[in-house]
Amino acid sequence: MHILNQILTPERTVSHAHGPSKKRLFETIVKLVCANEPSLHYEEILDHLITREKLGSTGLGGGIAIPHCRVGSCTQPLGALLSLATPIPFDAPDDQPVDLLFVLLVPEEACQQHLDILANVAHLFSQQAFCRRLRAARDSHTLYKAACRDAE
Repeated sequence: MHILNQILTPERTVSHAHGPSKKRLFETIVKLVCANEPSLHYEEILDHLITREKLGSTGLGGGIAIPHCRVGSCTQPLGALLSLATPIPFDAPDDQPVDLLFVLLVPEEACQQHLDILANVAHLFSQQAFCRRLRAARDSHTLYKAACRDAE
């Protein structure tokens, strides 16, 4: 089964999101996730995402970033997908701004699961046809369907 179908929901998928900076975008993402998962704690997730990003950019290149972290209050892996209205700098290796983000949160103790899911997500986003499909989506519903299409 397609990994995104297991960890992504329509409620955590946003097309043409606005974020003038990486930090503001993280704040938007965390609000989105916490609204959908009330057991999660805003400050905890934001702190973990920012701390992880300080270790090194999660920008992969080609306009893609996969911010990720382990979170104590997270009980199962979950993701959020955003396409951006305007690409933002993300300190990616190719110095290209990012316009597609997939955020991955996993339980604190899920070290190997974190790595396995991250590898699967990175593989998906390395496929040009997949990214073209996401970038072509004009609304959040279409973006979600485009991301999870292979699972149907």
